[in-house]
Amino acid sequence: MSALRILRHLLTPPWVLNRAFPSRVLAAIEAAVKGSEARHRGEIRFAVEAGLDLGDLRLGLSTRERAVEVFSRLRVWDTAENTGVLVYVQWVDRRVEIVADRGIAARVGQTEWNGICRAMEAAFRARQYEQGAVDAVAAVGALLAKHFPARHNNPNELSDRPVLLR
Repeated sequence: MSALRILRHLLTPPWVLNRAFPSRVLAAIEAAVKGSEARHRGEIRFAVEAGLDLGDLRLGLSTRERAVEVFSRLRVWDTAENTGVLVYVQWVDRRVEIVADRGIAARVGQTEWNGICRAMEAAFRARQYEQGAVDAVAAVGALLAKHFPARHNNPNELSDRPVLLR
């Protein structure tokens, strides 16, 4: 664990997320999630976290491990068909992770999710936050539509609203 990483996490204020994710960008992400979920039985949650707290940093928590914690905290696993997906952005580390519930993980490999993550990270490096997020939601939705197409009864089990973790 580098001292520089710890300092970046501890000194980055949560409001920094408002620059990249103002209300109009959050609304665009929410609309993308809602539109995507009309085509499949999956449930997509989108979460962005500025920095980790000192306890997580001392434990050496990886972005993937934190994404799994957020998956649980947001109850993304709580769907009838185990078809929840979390798109998690760790802002300070500039990393994206996608965590899929077991129903999806049985059909979609991590390699496919990693491709979406790396594309989103590239968009964010180019400061294309809205487009990167919306494109990632669309790519996740395309995979879900392929493996879990919508049925006649397609309830919305989780909130479509993105979450800024503070």
